[in-house]
Amino acid sequence: METDLLTRLTSRQCAIDDALKAALAQFTADVPPKLAEAMAYSLLGPGKRLRPMLCLLACEAVGGAIESALPAAVAVEMVHTYSLIHDDLPAMDDDDLRRGRPTCHRQFDEATAILAGDALLTLAFEVLATGCPPRTAAVSCAELATGAGAAGMVGGQAMDLAASGELEAIHRRKTGALIRASLRLGLYAAQAENGIIAANLSAVDAYSAAFGLAFQIADDLLDVTSTAEKTGKRVGKDADRGKLTYPGLLGIEASRAKAHALADDAANAANSLGNSGGLLAELAQYAVTRDR
Repeated sequence: METDLLTRLTSRQCAIDDALKAALAQFTADVPPKLAEAMAYSLLGPGKRLRPMLCLLACEAVGGAIESALPAAVAVEMVHTYSLIHDDLPAMDDDDLRRGRPTCHRQFDEATAILAGDALLTLAFEVLATGCPPRTAAVSCAELATGAGAAGMVGGQAMDLAASGELEAIHRRKTGALIRASLRLGLYAAQAENGIIAANLSAVDAYSAAFGLAFQIADDLLDVTSTAEKTGKRVGKDADRGKLTYPGLLGIEASRAKAHALADDAANAANSLGNSGGLLAELAQYAVTRDR
């Protein structure tokens, strides 16, 4: 199923990559060269493009065209990339490897990495504001700010660094909040003219809650069962730092079972959208069986 699914998603991934390149070309023409290079290095590096893919698939699932969701897809990938750049810094997770290559601060320097992250974060909102109809842009900017901000992804990172709070609550902020925003932005792009259908919003929210946690548990498992060559990043770091993880809390097999149960919940929520939610359902199953 994995190979078949990834093959069927290839055209969408190509569309995302092309849109990312076009956005950089459009918005970094007058940016200092070193900063522009660092932004491109991190944004265009090899990656799963999971969050922009969720954005496109949510748009399609409710009858929208992927072209209408591409500005949102670009924006969420910019925010995600900024978060990775900053998470990798010595003051945060202190990582040297990301997506199979040196992290931004290792490839360039810490100051340039910080600025590249800042630039991608702010550029995400410029892309939404200029690439979407006004009504869609307004609600999308608000949604993305909520998902990425102090009550969402940033707050989850703060809780994770402080090792404070219940594990599921940390992950629902750190990972789940931006995933929820990605899916909602896809709905906004598809239903810009007629308004959001409440049942669709409920379905993607249920999907994101289950999918986000399943994805994070799978990441926790890869940190203890996979290799840096496969994942493209350093493994074993959570245990080295004494971080609270699902394998550490529940054990490997119980964590794997929980991830699969959550993937089933996500698939059920996606299927409630009808046949058009099938790819979202398949992606949920892939998220917990991947090896990277």
